[in-house]
Amino acid sequence: MQKTITFLMFSGPQFGKAEEAMRLYVSLFPNSAIDHVDYYKAGEPGGTEGTVKHARFTLAGQAYMAIDSGWDHQFNFTPSVSIYVNCESETELDTLYAKLSADGSVLMAPGDYGFSKKFTWMADRFGVSWQLNLA
Repeated sequence: MQKTITFLMFSGPQFGKAEEAMRLYVSLFPNSAIDHVDYYKAGEPGGTEGTVKHARFTLAGQAYMAIDSGWDHQFNFTPSVSIYVNCESETELDTLYAKLSADGSVLMAPGDYGFSKKFTWMADRFGVSWQLNLA
């Protein structure tokens, strides 16, 4: 059993997008799947009927969890925490960059920053931050 699990809460402008995000993420990495999803039922507090109450998914063999939260939070995703991916090839990095940066924001464009032959940092369209490194 994996002791620590990254937990993603989709709230504010991202509320209701947890399942869409999980579907994108598992499509990008081998050994990935949406393992289980519980949906809010009509009238349940914290969500809207059909949004994600709790989900487990796997990316490249690593467990993650996600929820949609309809509560009014004073925070959201921040680039200070990100998912770091060691890419095995430049093609892999370029493909992930194209798909994850689409409709998102680029924090560091793909390039050689001295610590890596090629590195990039972005927030995807859901606000989740990713760092891609050519290993």
